[in-house]
Amino acid sequence: MTSYHHDVILSPVITEKSTRLTETNQVVFRVPLTATKPKIAAAVAELFKVKVKAVNTVTVKGKSKMARGKPYKRSDFKKAIVTLAEGEQIDITTGL
Repeated sequence: MTSYHHDVILSPVITEKSTRLTETNQVVFRVPLTATKPKIAAAVAELFKVKVKAVNTVTVKGKSKMARGKPYKRSDFKKAIVTLAEGEQIDITTGL
């Protein structure tokens, strides 16, 4: 069952904005496009042993770019902003 949860949570998103969100008990993860909010909440709760208050998701559309004069499109991806219950916290830097 644990390997299933590892398939739902692909990686943490570490940016300035996501680091600021940790002050408000929120953590940002990259998840598959097919992941649902209940699956994400269950995976975070199981993997990190925390209580999840809410999950918000954002589908980020891939940008159109140029490389060596040829256009290409970056892949779409989904981010999950997980709000933790009061008193809970996750240290992403330690890994799983």
